[in-house]
Amino acid sequence: MRDYEAMFIIKPDLEEEAVSATVTKFENLVTASGGSVNNVDRWGKRRLAYEIAGYTEGVYAIMDFSAESAVARELERVFRITDEVIRHLVVRKGD
Repeated sequence: MRDYEAMFIIKPDLEEEAVSATVTKFENLVTASGGSVNNVDRWGKRRLAYEIAGYTEGVYAIMDFSAESAVARELERVFRITDEVIRHLVVRKGD
């Protein structure tokens, strides 16, 4: 298993329950696929450096997890098709 870090920005106009449900959805995807979530850091609502899809703010979250590379690819695929996510990035941590 490898260590990864996923940063994603969620739409700012969602209710707190919807934001929590979205983050939990990604955590469950990793754990259900045999990975483990080490830490989830919610930064909250922040101003974006530039406008993305009409939004000037977003709710930031960073998730550290350990999993196989197939799980990281699946997580990226789900990020792309999830309407609540306006931007994402998954990187493999250095050894």
